[in-house]
Amino acid sequence: MSKFLKALERAEQEKALRRYPAPPEGTSERGPAVPDTDRVPEPPLDRPRRAPDGLEEHLVSLLAPTSFEAEQYRALRHLVEQLHKSADLSVVGVSSPGAADGKTLTAINLAGALAQAPDARVLLVDADLREAALAARLGLGERTGPGLVDAILDANLTLEKVARVRPDLNLSVLLAGRLPSAPYEVLKSPRVGELLAEARQQYDYIVLDTPPLVSFPDCRIIGRWVDGFLITVAAHRTSRKLLEEALNVTEAAKIVGLIFNGDDRHLSRDTFGTYASRRSSKRSGDGWWRRRFRAVRERAGD
Repeated sequence: MSKFLKALERAEQEKALRRYPAPPEGTSERGPAVPDTDRVPEPPLDRPRRAPDGLEEHLVSLLAPTSFEAEQYRALRHLVEQLHKSADLSVVGVSSPGAADGKTLTAINLAGALAQAPDARVLLVDADLREAALAARLGLGERTGPGLVDAILDANLTLEKVARVRPDLNLSVLLAGRLPSAPYEVLKSPRVGELLAEARQQYDYIVLDTPPLVSFPDCRIIGRWVDGFLITVAAHRTSRKLLEEALNVTEAAKIVGLIFNGDDRHLSRDTFGTYASRRSSKRSGDGWWRRRFRAVRERAGD
């Protein structure tokens, strides 16, 4: 079993322990009833805290590029840059097995890390037409104007007309625009391929925030246009079964790496930098893992 799967199982065990903690010594498993007056109320769910410019505070690649957290995304940037050189990877889809696994934050922080190179041309695209989130995370508000959907439905809207240039961030952003009632049908349009072909001519890197892999079939359509997928896995949340389902519905040759997101511990060598570069390992003993990354290793020339 790979280190990644062991870490995922360990996270699931820790989640169960936190949910059902062992009773204190000297008490029964059921324990005495605790009066409501002695219970500490749980704090209400707050909205994400934001920086003065409206960016969500977890966008460390944009707000704190010298922080330790930003360094982790720079390790991911290094992987993408190496595949850009060796395998001509330009269009990267960021997804996850299910919802709320951190794919949108990963996509934004990866784009921000790539944009730290002064000469890099980076486009960040909201391709999740189910739950578009880039506008909110970037503090752009609800009135965002035309976006990806509008450009798909109206061939007169070029990429240049719908992409928003952010000179302060050294990147461009293509928001989802108006959300359609049938996202799958919209993404099936050949116009998607035309827009991404146009993007390849104008940008070095195109990072797509895509829908979850298991819940919806959208990524199987988007997969025709991307060079590779990064799959975000949430510690203490994503089950191994759900991860396996996600890998089964994704073309193995296009899986660039897995990102272990949201672990409380400092994993150093066992963070996503190692997992993502597992494709270049010469001594992985897990056949289950190697089968999925053999094609990626060959593309990268490892």
